[in-house]
This record gives sequence, structure tokens and C-alpha cells, in this order.
Amino acid sequence: MSLHYIYILESELNARHWYVGVTSDLEKRLREHNAGDSIHTNKFKPWKIKNFIAFRDRQKAEAFEQYLKSNSGRAFTKRHL
Repeated sequence: MSLHYIYILESELNARHWYVGVTSDLEKRLREHNAGDSIHTNKFKPWKIKNFIAFRDRQKAEAFEQYLKSNSGRAFTKRHL
């Protein structure tokens, strides 16, 4: 059984900067972000994992990621995660 993770990264230099993503390999993806492999996160590295949620269904994980990246999802994340 494969798990898919929605993760929230927080910049170690400035906690006001955070990023939401989805992956099947959480540790590998964090290493990629900290190596500067992502254009969306390379300016605020190093990163740490603030939260993650595991899903069995990839489509549900991707749908939740898209929600968290929306305006209402970002507000939800700030309040609850």
C-alpha cells in the first residue's frame, strides 16, 4: 500500500514563509526542497516539515493540496495547522 502525503513546509529563517505540496516520499521531497530543486521554495530554504497528512488515495491527496493552496485553504491552514 502506497501513501501520499500533503505536507506543509515552514522556512527555518522566517516562519511567515510556508509551502504546501504533495508527495509519496516525504523525506526525499524535503531534501529536494532544501537542495534548491524547486523554483517555488529555493529562496527561503532551509525548510522544515511543519505538518503532514497521509492519504491512501492519490486523487484525494491532490484535491486536498489544491484546496490548501486556495484562499480559503490558506486561511484554514493558518488557523488550524
